[in-house]
Amino acid sequence: MPIVKYPRATEPLWHEWDRKAQKCGLRHTVYAVNGDHYTGEWLDNLKHGKGTQVWKHTGAIYSGDWKFGKRDGYGSYSIRDSATKEYKKVYTGWWKNDQKCGYGAMFYPGGERYEGEWSRGLRSGWGRMYYQDGSIYEGQWLEDQPGGQGMLRLPNENRYEGGWEDGKKHGPGKFFYLDKGQLFEGIWAADLPKCGILIDFGRDEAPAPTQYPIPKVIAWKFWFC
Repeated sequence: MPIVKYPRATEPLWHEWDRKAQKCGLRHTVYAVNGDHYTGEWLDNLKHGKGTQVWKHTGAIYSGDWKFGKRDGYGSYSIRDSATKEYKKVYTGWWKNDQKCGYGAMFYPGGERYEGEWSRGLRSGWGRMYYQDGSIYEGQWLEDQPGGQGMLRLPNENRYEGGWEDGKKHGPGKFFYLDKGQLFEGIWAADLPKCGILIDFGRDEAPAPTQYPIPKVIAWKFWFC
C-alpha cells in the first residue's frame, strides 16, 4: 500500500518572533520607545521580582522589588543632581502597589529627613521628621501631617508634647520652656494656646531664667481668646 506523505504545516514566522519577545525570568536591559529602560526579572511580560528601572526624561532610578509591573516590596528611588550629575537618594524603604507603604526614609531638599511609616504614598502612622531649622518632630502622622500624639523639640531644646491635628498643636498639651525654666500646660487649638496653667519647672538649671519665680501659693491660669 503506497505511503502518502502530507506536507508539514509550517508555523507562521511571527509565532516564533512572538515567543522570543515574551519576557519571563531574568532578562537583559529592555528599552521602551520613550528611552526608559529596565533590567531585571519578568513574569508574563510584567516586571516581577528584582529589577532596576531608569526613566530617561527625569533621570530617576528605582532599584528593588517589583510585583506584576509595579513597585512592590523593598526598594530605593533616586534622582540625578543637575549640578553634580550624581544620584541622590530620595526614598528607601517599602512599597505597595507602586506607592510608598510601610517603613521607609525620605530625604528632602535642604537636608530635611523623615523616618517612619507610610500609607498610600503619604506619611501615616509613627514617624520622626528632622527639619531644616534643627527642630525634630516625633510622633503620630495622618495623611502626611502630624496628627495624634507627638513631641516637637526646638533647636533651643524647648519642646511641646501633646495633641496634633492637621499639622498644628491641638488639644491637651504641655510646652516646656527649658530656657526659662517654666512649663505651660493647657489646651491648644489650631496651633494656639487657649487656656492653661504656667508654673516654674527646672528654673534652677535654666540658662536664662525669669527675674522672679512664680509664687508657689498662686496657680496662674490663663485664657486666650
